[in-house]
Amino acid sequence: MRLQVQIGIECIVIPYEEEETVHSIALKTVAKIRRLRPTLLSPKEGNPYQEVRRTVGNSLLDPEDRAGDVLKDGDFVILETKTSRTRENSKINVVSCFRIRFDFEPSSEYPQVEKPTKLLILDGDSLLPADLVRCERGECVIQVGISSVAFFGLCLTVIVKIYLSHQRILSSDVSFVTVYGVTTGFGIFSNVRSIPSLVKMLRRLQLNLVRSHATGYGQPLHPSKVRMLLALRINVLAKGYSGVSLENVKKMVAAFNAFCVSYVPQQGTVGCSGDLTPLAHLALGLLGEGKMWSPITGWDDADLVLKKNNLKPLELGPKEGLALINGTQMVTAIGAYALERAYNIARQGDVIAALSLDILKGTTRAFDPDIHRLRPHKGQDISARRLRSLLHSDANPSQIAESHRNCNKVQDAYTLRCVPQVHGIVHDTIEFVRRIITTEMNSATDNPLIFADREEIISGGNFHGEYPAKALDYLAIAVHELAQMSERRLERLVNNQLSGLPTFLTPNGGLNSGLMTVQLCAASLVSENKVLCHPSSVDSIPTSCNQEDHVSMGGFSARKALTVVEHVEAVCSWEDAVVDNINEEYDRLIQHLHVSAMKAESSKVTKRRLSPETQELIRQRGIARTAGKRELTSKLAKQCT
Repeated sequence: MRLQVQIGIECIVIPYEEEETVHSIALKTVAKIRRLRPTLLSPKEGNPYQEVRRTVGNSLLDPEDRAGDVLKDGDFVILETKTSRTRENSKINVVSCFRIRFDFEPSSEYPQVEKPTKLLILDGDSLLPADLVRCERGECVIQVGISSVAFFGLCLTVIVKIYLSHQRILSSDVSFVTVYGVTTGFGIFSNVRSIPSLVKMLRRLQLNLVRSHATGYGQPLHPSKVRMLLALRINVLAKGYSGVSLENVKKMVAAFNAFCVSYVPQQGTVGCSGDLTPLAHLALGLLGEGKMWSPITGWDDADLVLKKNNLKPLELGPKEGLALINGTQMVTAIGAYALERAYNIARQGDVIAALSLDILKGTTRAFDPDIHRLRPHKGQDISARRLRSLLHSDANPSQIAESHRNCNKVQDAYTLRCVPQVHGIVHDTIEFVRRIITTEMNSATDNPLIFADREEIISGGNFHGEYPAKALDYLAIAVHELAQMSERRLERLVNNQLSGLPTFLTPNGGLNSGLMTVQLCAASLVSENKVLCHPSSVDSIPTSCNQEDHVSMGGFSARKALTVVEHVEAVCSWEDAVVDNINEEYDRLIQHLHVSAMKAESSKVTKRRLSPETQELIRQRGIARTAGKRELTSKLAKQCT
């Protein structure tokens, strides 16, 4: 933990312990300023500070309070110090104010890194989206190959493939033939031949390529997302068709395992000829240029980050620059992350729909297995079975279902009755996208490709991002429907005319507005999603002097798919929270699905305010429900997972 003291445009970082009081932190701050900037404060005399106030509201802090109890992560305070200085034979008091930022928990810019507990083998053929998410979470270190005989983090079965493709690039006959990106320029300059006799020229060509293409724009990817990008690029190189050297693959593996990642702006790729710009930024840091991040340095110059982590920069040989930046790893990595989160919220969506239907006393007759047998879509059947298991089954009989046998209520609104039909296509789309993304993760998307066994180097178009771009556009469109359904059920829950419950679920309407704006916020995000669901991949702007005359625009397909998923998570979490506040009797459905501490805390907080912290808590609770952390009967568990 640390705090940052702002002095003009400078910041001084001060470590501190979790249990420290405001007083002890103030003393430590003053001591650090005196040592590092002695001209700002006179030598120690009496009480070194006057008071500490919160910047927002100017509220005075009690020196004896524990800082963590009165301040939250990211808060700013003003520390006032009073010193005596002599000026023209007179003693005057000078008050200095220092602005302090508290970081009680590592911020998103400086994610906490724990020691990985798992080994992930990258062989170019078997990487899964869930594996990339484990990389994002920092749960694993990587090794390249499938053999148990390792050499510098590489396995012998893959070493041969990588070695042979690299040797093919270095062979003497290649130097005297025209090979794209090896003895020629790039894009429209593919007809410009390099001087084959000058090896330095061939190496310089690769370095120039990386530097010239590192022109990204916008906020950087979070370091954890860059780890996915790096792992995926290593996996592609491990296939042995790119021509990179064993030494450079070894260095990339070492950088990943040391949590050293490059500064990669999110925008600037059109998803054709690969994700050239973001991958160029990824390569630039590994070359010791630009910015990098590591747990022990934070963001710093790449050469310093590598040095402090005992790592060496890559040294590019012929084609290696092109091999590092030509591929679909940006769109695929972000897409895989969005896919896994969509998978979780889709399962959670069925559970939340069941809770709302139970609260609204809907009928389960629409989920009769014979109905869905007559329309045998896989996802629809899965969703219907899940709803039956939760609402009315041998393991979990429902009094409400029995009460509907002889009542006048024939059917419910579509957002209750048609959950299997709407949620089902979401489940099926997710599985379709999973096939596309998994194949893309384990594909050689470089150009040209080196076929060492045939002694040929062939230019192709595997770098084109149309497959993942289209798939992720489909993902956004499909998963959005979960939020559309959820928002309409939210309206039913808070609307007295539709539910028979108190308006906005408050017993004293007028004095309290209750959950009036929860549905409003949900409507806002659903409306945003309608814009974001417009397919990015239907557009194409020719680039590179019309050499690249059709592009996928897959980078935005991936980013907006993730944004849509995040919005869906928020809307579903609000529906979950509303149900949570209606009636504690619904626990009969979910007593085994909740993590007890999370439920108690979310119930307590949502009765006061549905804060961002609460929304994240509810989202995490949803993930816990769908990640196997439940103790249902074996029959119910099989049907709900």
